[in-house]
Amino acid sequence: MAKRSAYQQRVIRDYYRNQNAILMQRLGDLVTDLFLAEGKSRVRLWKRVATTLESLKVPKDRVQHIVQSDNPTLLANLLKEFLEKS
Repeated sequence: MAKRSAYQQRVIRDYYRNQNAILMQRLGDLVTDLFLAEGKSRVRLWKRVATTLESLKVPKDRVQHIVQSDNPTLLANLLKEFLEKS
């Protein structure tokens, strides 16, 4: 495997350092998309939400509750809770 340049190492380090902020931004985008989505695209978005919440280390029972409720307002409240903590 080839060595990474200093620039590449810095990009990778910064990504992992800011990963939670990136995931919360993605979650905010998903909330907006869920309010507008219908049908199959809505189901696909909920799968992406579940993956993102698991990456943020949200307990699995809470993830299941939010996804099964199919209510973007619950997700928005969770995002608000995250933002208040940080």
